[in-house]
Formats: sequence, C-alpha cells, structure tokens
Amino acid sequence: MSLNWKEIDLILDELKLEGARIQKVIQNTFDVITLCIYGKEGAKNILISLSPNACRLHETTQIISKTAKPLRFAQFLSSKIVNSRIEQISQLGDNRIVCLNLCHNEKTYFMYIRLWTNAANVIVTDEENNILDAMKRLPKKREITGAKFYKEIPGRQGTSKKEYDIREFPNELLADLPEHASFNQKIDAWYRQYGDVVSLDTLKENACRRYENRIDRLKLSLDKLKAKEQDFETAEKLKEYGDTILSNLVNIKQGDEWLEIDGFSIKLDKQKKPAIIAQDYYKQYRKAKKGLEEIQKEIEKGEKELADLEQTLKELLIEANPQHVKKLLKAGNKADIKTFAAKGKHDVKRPGLSFLRKDWLILVGRDASENDVLLRRHVRGNDLWLHARDFSGSYVFIRQKPGKTVPLDILLDAGNLAIFYSKARNNREGNVFYTQVKYLRRVKDGPKGLVIPTQEKNLFIKVEEKRLNEMEYDRI
Repeated sequence: MSLNWKEIDLILDELKLEGARIQKVIQNTFDVITLCIYGKEGAKNILISLSPNACRLHETTQIISKTAKPLRFAQFLSSKIVNSRIEQISQLGDNRIVCLNLCHNEKTYFMYIRLWTNAANVIVTDEENNILDAMKRLPKKREITGAKFYKEIPGRQGTSKKEYDIREFPNELLADLPEHASFNQKIDAWYRQYGDVVSLDTLKENACRRYENRIDRLKLSLDKLKAKEQDFETAEKLKEYGDTILSNLVNIKQGDEWLEIDGFSIKLDKQKKPAIIAQDYYKQYRKAKKGLEEIQKEIEKGEKELADLEQTLKELLIEANPQHVKKLLKAGNKADIKTFAAKGKHDVKRPGLSFLRKDWLILVGRDASENDVLLRRHVRGNDLWLHARDFSGSYVFIRQKPGKTVPLDILLDAGNLAIFYSKARNNREGNVFYTQVKYLRRVKDGPKGLVIPTQEKNLFIKVEEKRLNEMEYDRI
C-alpha cells in the first residue's frame, strides 16, 4: 500500500528537513534510493521507494546496503546534489508529488519525487524545469534528459475524489515501538515487516502478465508452424508423381495434360517433355523435404523455449524472496540467456536498447555516440540498418541470421522503433530508409556516427502503439 497525500504531509512535517544538507546518496536497487542527510536534529536516512503499491518517502533506521556497482542515477545525484542544502521541501497540493528545492554551489536544482503507484519517478530539473536526469527514463512520457517537466498544479481544495485518512497500525507492530513513536517510525516498521509481501505480490503479478503474454505469442507461432508442417508432409506424394511419370514414359505423349493411372491423376505440363516434368516434381519434393526439416527444427526449438518460459514462470510464482524475483525478471527468460550465451552474442557492454523479437535481435542507438559505437563494434556488413528519413534520430539495426531473409513483421518492428526514437515521433508516421551496413559510407571529418547510405530502400511507417507495447516485453 502506497502513502496517501495526508500521510505524506505528516511525514514531511515530522522530518523538518529545511536547512539540512545531503551528505550521501545510496541507490540500493533500481527503484529505491536513500538520502543521507544532516541537519539541526542530527543525521537522518530518508528512504525513497518507487516500488509498485509501496511508493513512499520516510525516515528509516534500516542498515543501508550498497550495490556492488554504483547505479546510474546514484552517480548522477552524487555529482549534482550531494553537499546541497535543502532550502524547502513540500508536497504539491494533494498530488503526492514531493518537491525539494536544493541549492548547490550557488545553483538551484529541484528534485520532484512522484509517489504514484505504477507511475512513480524521481526527476531532477534545473531552475527552468529542464530535466537533468530521471530515476526511470520514460521516453513515452518525455521524462528524459533535456525534456521539460510539467508538474501537476497544486490545489488541495476539492481535487480529491476519494477521502483519505492516516492509516491505523496493528497492535503487534506498535508493541515493539516506543510509546510516543513518530509516524515515520511506524511507517518504517510497517514496511519493514509487511513491505516485502506487498512488493512480492506486485512483482508476481507483473511476472504473470509478462510471461503469459510471451507464452501466448509463442504458442500462436507454434500453431502456425505446425500448420505449415502438415502442408509440407505431402512431399512424399511429389516424389511418387515423379516415379510414376518415369515408369510410364512410353504411355505419355508431349502435349498430354494428365496422366491417368492406378486410380489417380497427375497434372502434366503440355509444353514440356515427360522426363522434364518428372524432374520438376523431384525438385518440388526436395524443396518440400528441406522445408519440412527446417520447420521441424523450428518447432523443436520453439517447444523447448516454451518449456523454459513455463518453468521460469513456475519458479517466479513460488519464489518467496522479492529480490530474487526482481533478478529473474531483470535477467529475462532462461531461453534468451542460453541462446545468447551459446552464440556469444550477449555483450553487457553493448550500448543502447536491445530487443529479441521471434529470435531476431534488434539494436537501437539512442544518440550519436551510441549510434557510432553500435556501427563500429556490434554489427556486421550484412546486418540491416534503418533510419528515419529527413529526421535526426536513432540508428536501428537488425542482426542478420545466416541463410534467412528478414521477415516483414521484424522489419515493421524495427521501422516503428526508428520513427519512435527520432524527431518524427510527434508525427506518428514517416518514411524510413534501410540498407545493409556494408552500403553505409562514413562522412569524412563529419560528426560522430554520420553516414551516407547507398542502395537504400524506403519503408513508410505508421507508428503502432500495440506493436511498441509488445516490444517492451521483448527488451533484453
């Protein structure tokens, strides 16, 4: 259960942080940070959690553990707001957005802490409300570096459709606290005792939604493959046609349209000699047989991946430790991990965004630097390159698979990403040109990552929200 606006007001009133200094920032996990503060009342650790259904801000006495490797947002905060003075802290009306007015080296910064379930975030801006960084970078909501942050308009009077009250705490919890414990102390104790249960239920709900979605799509793909398998199983009939024609050459004249024998009919090409017609049937047989073998391999691979997904989901649902659930969700399904480990394609240092769509890897560079690094180190000559025509934006790459042609569906996925991560995003449509990486020529002495494509083709894209949402599940 997240804090309501009345509880947030009470917590801020008890904390009395005006005039205190932020001495250290620790980011415990991807959705929890702790501000180590020193003021008139001594040292305090202020915990900020963006966990779904457990969004909160309060003083904590828990031992704060550091991550093995500093996380991005903590590094940003350390460089910008550590040693800053809290000039003012307040909630914006009843909107559950806490604003910290910070002064550091004669510069003013604002830290907005939005405590909305499933839409929580911590955003740091300059005096003009330009976003410097966000704990959760959300391009769809324009909560990214350089964008404007539009805070909700304060106005407690009449804005709440629901009445809220300060929560009551169970007696067994209060028994372990001092007689005059503050609301901060009670909240800290409550989440310490019950928070994992709240977080765990939400994580498991997200796991079900994510994995069931992928399992359903995989089952649909398998059904289509099995339908194709049945079509290819007529291959032996084609071989039988060829054998029958060769066995009856003396009975066939050039110009005949049908060979009637043993109760069935064989279609003939009256423009060709019977021996050539037989060879044509043999070619169709070999092609169908090869296609059948490939489809059967795809079905076997898909069924194994389906079993891995179902097993991972089963493990997630019985896991009792929220941190283990988070790690499993972050790592992705086991099939993806094994696939990349076996092929040597999983590079943790690879920049940008990566999507695995139906076993096709799509890479997206989010700026000129990432575009350049991907182009130099992570793609090959036969890989496809896509870019929004006449607009600056991301380079999108589709990693090529030996002997395979990129399906139209994957091309549309990459095209949607190319438009979405470009200046054409607001138009919701645009032209995308694409070509193989080997047909890109770098501009001599030009800006980083700038290339001139040749032999490019054009693809008109209308951005599909459903497709983009599906791809979010396939990010790795």
